Amino acid sequence: MIGGVPGTATGAPVASALKAMGGVVYLGPDEFMRILEKEKEPIVVTSESRLFGITYHYLTSYRGFIFYTRSKQPLHLPGEAEVIKAKTIWIPQM
Repeated sequence: MIGGVPGTATGAPVASALKAMGGVVYLGPDEFMRILEKEKEPIVVTSESRLFGITYHYLTSYRGFIFYTRSKQPLHLPGEAEVIKAKTIWIPQM
């Protein structure tokens, strides 16, 4: 048993996760903020990682796409944004 599913190859769990989740678009922080400005009340999922200093991670959806960014500095999110603090944000690596 590989990856927790009998008879699957090593990359199959990642492929399954992508099918379930859809595509993720990685943007720089400035472009991510422009996406947030287009929504009246955006929902933003945030998390922090602490490897070689703090990195802030952000995830939002817009028009059916999922947008992700990370930054060494916290982003100043719009006041009307609903912020959900997650323990981690996991993005499948291809």
